[in-house]
Amino acid sequence: MNRFDYICPGSIAEAVSAAAEPGSAYLAAGTNLLDLMKIGVSRPVRLIDITRLPGLDAIEWQADGGVRIGAMVRNSDLAYDTQFATAFPAVAEALLSGASAQLRNAATVGGNLMQRTRCAYFQDTASRCNRREPGSGCDALEGENRLHAVVGWSDRCIATHPSDFCVPLVALDAVVEVVGPEGQRKVPLESFHRLPGETPEKETVLAPGELITAVHLPAEAARFKANARYLKLRERTSYAFAVVSAAAALDIEDGLIRQARLALGAVAAKPWRVREAENALVGSAPGTAAFARAAEIALEGARPSGDNAFKIELAHRIAVRALSLAAEGTPQVMPALPASPFSTIPGVSHVA
Repeated sequence: MNRFDYICPGSIAEAVSAAAEPGSAYLAAGTNLLDLMKIGVSRPVRLIDITRLPGLDAIEWQADGGVRIGAMVRNSDLAYDTQFATAFPAVAEALLSGASAQLRNAATVGGNLMQRTRCAYFQDTASRCNRREPGSGCDALEGENRLHAVVGWSDRCIATHPSDFCVPLVALDAVVEVVGPEGQRKVPLESFHRLPGETPEKETVLAPGELITAVHLPAEAARFKANARYLKLRERTSYAFAVVSAAAALDIEDGLIRQARLALGAVAAKPWRVREAENALVGSAPGTAAFARAAEIALEGARPSGDNAFKIELAHRIAVRALSLAAEGTPQVMPALPASPFSTIPGVSHVA
């Protein structure tokens, strides 16, 4: 780990001013950043500690039913907030499916959005990685890539975004509040993360010095609370990142779908919202045929980036399963395996 300056500002304005200096990084819980610093992937010359900044750790309900979630709210605190979990159950399910209980007690809302890819070549400084070192190449293209992207990738980078939390947030039209040297602005989460294209090192739309201060969920997102699920297929039952995941939410009235939301995770360098699939569901009766068609539309442009063609079929199946479970209704009690397609209810099929 390189030597660095440590700064503990007393206000958001002081933090933003300090972070405007080249080589700066914000430090919250550090559950991702510190690991990357230890292995030499991230080498900031100054850390700005935002853990003591006032006003970043509150869950604030708006008069219209929307909610503003401070960037320093802990994942576990948000997931176990009864009002929040009732209004946005798929988000709570996603939070409880990520990492261990110990990490969820430390990790923050803002930090979750800023997670960096878990691609092994990104984390190995002896490997070529355009995301870590622009122009060096991408060893993942010809390497171990069975868990890499199947949509939105380029020949510069085939990594995926690891967040569970961001997938239902994108599906529910979450907005990110940021503050920087030019003032405050709001960015739809759907456009917050960048696809790799020719510049995979540019992972988000944040400008230098900009700080995430909150995430907003609109009141309209709560209309899906009766029919919303997040599912995650992983290679180990717990403490594993998704092979594929899906967030599905339906607004059903008189036996027909009035509105639908669908987003896929672990298939691209960002959470993958599929509006064309959502539109195809509107006016349909909820059922396997409609859901299978929506999944086909969602993955029409998918193609392997290596030895991972199987992920396309898995993503199709997890999308259908998520939509089917959403149509059955949000469970009153969180499943024993949150976000898992493998139900603990006797007699339920485990075939995705």
